[in-house]
Amino acid sequence: MTLRYDLAKEITPEMVLEEAVANQHRYKAEPLFSQTGVGSLLSASTSDSAAEVARSMVRIQKLTQVAKKNGAEVATRKGPSLKR
Repeated sequence: MTLRYDLAKEITPEMVLEEAVANQHRYKAEPLFSQTGVGSLLSASTSDSAAEVARSMVRIQKLTQVAKKNGAEVATRKGPSLKR
């Protein structure tokens, strides 16, 4: 998978929080969590992986739309000098 930096710039804290909450059920705190702050992340099930792919596709579509909108605004501001 290739990281698209143009889309990564558009990620919001809300998107990060949404993904963290979606994976919260996989987190298993160690018995001494309150003292050590240590835990582990359980392996993802097939349904977890499928849901992650679906969330990722939706997120990519949203980010692509935002990037296109922002790109159109930049092109409008800079004028015809962007055309090659």
